[in-house]
Amino acid sequence: MDGTGHWPRGPARMWKATLWSLQGLRAAWLHESSFRLEVCLLVVLAPLALWLGSNGIERALLLGSCLLVLTVELLNSAIEAVIERFGGEWHELAGRAKDMGSAAVFVAMLNVLLVWGLILLPRWL
Repeated sequence: MDGTGHWPRGPARMWKATLWSLQGLRAAWLHESSFRLEVCLLVVLAPLALWLGSNGIERALLLGSCLLVLTVELLNSAIEAVIERFGGEWHELAGRAKDMGSAAVFVAMLNVLLVWGLILLPRWL
């Protein structure tokens, strides 16, 4: 360490950050059924997004909206894990945090419907 309390920057730090990220993805896959379901949906929707998007921007929006759901699900799962770590008993703030995390996933899913609908529906109407 360089005395500042931070890991040195560079390839070694990037490698460690990548490994930690992969550990997080693995943990989500192993312990979160919602994450597994959303990954399965991504496996179906990603090729459709690339096929149905008529240009790079549309493809990015269609695919990005799906990836956003996974991102928010990971954050929601992290919130839930921290709450469970500090006790399983019910607390108003813990309940509120879990509900807000769930609501964030719901809003991300609404975003998928909105993006896909706004891009694809005009072609079919």
